[in-house]
Order: sequence, then C-alpha cells, then structure tokens
Amino acid sequence: MRLLLAEDERSLSKALVVILQKSNYAVDAVYDGQQVLDYLEDEVYDGVILDIMMPKVDGLTVLSTIRKAGNDVPVLLLTAKSEVDDKVKGLDLGANDYLTKPFDAKELLARIRAMTRMHTQSPDSSLSFGNITLDRTTFELAGPNTTMKLPNKEFQMLELLLSNPKQVISTERMFEKIWGYDSDTELNIVWVYIAYLRKKLKKIGANVKIQAHRNVGYSLELENNDQESA
Repeated sequence: MRLLLAEDERSLSKALVVILQKSNYAVDAVYDGQQVLDYLEDEVYDGVILDIMMPKVDGLTVLSTIRKAGNDVPVLLLTAKSEVDDKVKGLDLGANDYLTKPFDAKELLARIRAMTRMHTQSPDSSLSFGNITLDRTTFELAGPNTTMKLPNKEFQMLELLLSNPKQVISTERMFEKIWGYDSDTELNIVWVYIAYLRKKLKKIGANVKIQAHRNVGYSLELENNDQESA
C-alpha cells in the first residue's frame, strides 16, 4: 500500500516515514502543498497524510482542490490541538479523518487502516499476473506451490512490478520509490532485492520472471516470453 506524506517539519516527517515503512507501507514524503498537488497529479496513492499548516499551499486548499478535481483518495488531516474550526472545515471539504498533534504512532497506524479499509476491500486489494497473486493488505505472495509473507522492501518492489506488468521500470525509479531520494543506500541494493524476489518466485512455482534489461531496469514477464536476459 502506497501513501503520500505531507509534513513540512522535516524531523517529524523522517520519523513518520520510518514508522510507516516498518508497517509495510511505501511512502513518498513531500514538504509543501504544491508538491502534494504535483504528486497527486502524476501518481496514484492509497492514502494521503496531510498536515493542514503547509507552506506554499495550505492543507485545506490542497484538500479542496483535489476533491473538486474528482480525486477521492483517502485523506487523514494532521491538525494542531487548537484548530477546531480547521478540523470541521476539513471534514466538510472531504477529509476522511483527522489526528491532533502530538499523537501516538499506534493511533496513526490505526486511523490509516480505518480510512483505507474500504479501498483495500476493493478488487484492487490484490495484484495478479500469470499464476501469482500479491495481497496488498496481508503482504502475502501466493503461487501454485505455497504462500509466503514478503518483507517490506520486497513487497514494495514486487507491488511496483505487478502494477506495471511487461513494462520496463528503471533501476533509478525503483530505488527512488522504495528507498527514497535521501537514502544513503547504494543503487546496487536494487539488484540484491531482485535476487531475493527471484528465489521466492521460484519457490512458489511462479510462471513469471523478473527480466533484466541491460543498463535500463527490470520488467515482470511470463516465463514463455523469451527475451534476451541482461
């Protein structure tokens, strides 16, 4: 499941990213309201955590703009304790829930689960290709031989590949989506996790493979789709 986190306080944002990633969410973090609008125009998310007090474009204006545009992505507002009127206005504008700062991480995760529940119960809650299925709510990968729960990074990588079957995804894009722009990790970590996933696909009896494209990236293909391996 993929979330967009909009919080301009960098230290809080980094802490929330760690919490969310440990709970198997893929997270993009932005720091002003205009970035929220830009990301939502280009990408699809399962939920948005939106601070009201954002620079450039405030959270309520962002919420009003995306709802007028027909975007029904679940939105959890982050508010200050005294912002009662903003809470009411946010709910009237189409927010799914709000959380008052400071808050407990367990409550944040519970509210995220609650606001995304209806979306995750839709057919989009699982991704399938060939004879494998990835459950986006339980993080389980199923094939003819067995079912296994994937760790966070492997789940995010396979989710990205399954969301774009037969399409080449660059190594750089994988790295940015899963590890983030600010990560100190080396780019070759992508290959390491591709190797992990290949072993697990083989173990579950998958008839799909992760195809390498030299100096470009990777794609998810059916086994009988014979392409030159890189």
